[in-house]
Amino acid sequence: MTTSISLPTLGWKPFFQQQLSLEEWESSIPARVIAQHRNQLVMQSEHGDFSLPVTSSMPIITVGDWLLVDSDNKFIRLLDRKSIFSRKAAGSKLDEQLISANVDTLFIVCSLNHDFNLSRIERYLTIANEAGVEIVIVLSKADCCDEPETYIQQVQALDPLLMVVAINGLDSLSTSQLAPWCKAGDTLALLGSSGAGKSTLVNTLLGGHEQTTGSIREDDSKGRHTTTSRSLHIIQDATIGTGGLLLDTPGMRELQLVACEEGISTTFADITSLAEQCRFSDCQHNNEPGCQVQAAITEGTIDQRRLNNFLKLQREQAINGASIAEKRAHGRELSKMYRSVQTESRRRKKGD
Repeated sequence: MTTSISLPTLGWKPFFQQQLSLEEWESSIPARVIAQHRNQLVMQSEHGDFSLPVTSSMPIITVGDWLLVDSDNKFIRLLDRKSIFSRKAAGSKLDEQLISANVDTLFIVCSLNHDFNLSRIERYLTIANEAGVEIVIVLSKADCCDEPETYIQQVQALDPLLMVVAINGLDSLSTSQLAPWCKAGDTLALLGSSGAGKSTLVNTLLGGHEQTTGSIREDDSKGRHTTTSRSLHIIQDATIGTGGLLLDTPGMRELQLVACEEGISTTFADITSLAEQCRFSDCQHNNEPGCQVQAAITEGTIDQRRLNNFLKLQREQAINGASIAEKRAHGRELSKMYRSVQTESRRRKKGD
């Protein structure tokens, strides 16, 4: 059992408090998921940390969730989420996988080497905009780049209102630029590909070595995958400020979208706004007459790469969403059939 920690420090806000009845507040204990393993959750409450076994009767839970438990640390219920990040499960599985919950600000980490990729940043932006969280683009390894400003301008061109910061993750003075988003009680999450420098940044922000870091392969600037589980930590770096909560996630080689229509629309607001002015409502923005998107590309106000990525993400989320919905519908039909068989079996037994 660790030393006690206050609920506000853990990220407890009025949004969660309002979900509890007076009886629940007096008889149960709010606890937050600070780490997730295959068969158990690591929880933190005002009274310390404890392990909570995952059972089939529990809802799907992820790091950052708030739960109510009883005095014996037994699960009671899951509280509604302020925000949620999810993706289609990796590989051929037709499932939605939760990444993290109740995040206030997302740091999208991309390194200033061969890993820099605007289309990948747009993919992360789509997920963040769908979740409705504050976004900061963190361009890491600025010390290894001769002209970081050119990369900042490329990202800023995606959306003039985006917050973009170039840092050296090994230098606490450089990472102090992130201080405005590291307020006490606020939860920050990091997303980025393997080798983007997330673990190095986590170590600096936490003033220690919470995550193992991997070296970069010089031939292609690809990093080794160093974070293998999701975990929540309290920021202790004096140059940043103390009290904020930092959630690190594994580098994800595959981050497919699902149920992200609003996120795509927000991320590509320039394209969706023009699409509403196209001559045909079902315009595919290819060679149709009166296409305002193609006109913008001809004029140079929209890049062809950006349109291609917009169309790609639209197709991806539509296919994944339809596949998962179909699987769920099939599961419901199977459940109905099983219940019907069981009911008929009980009826026959009573008849005998």
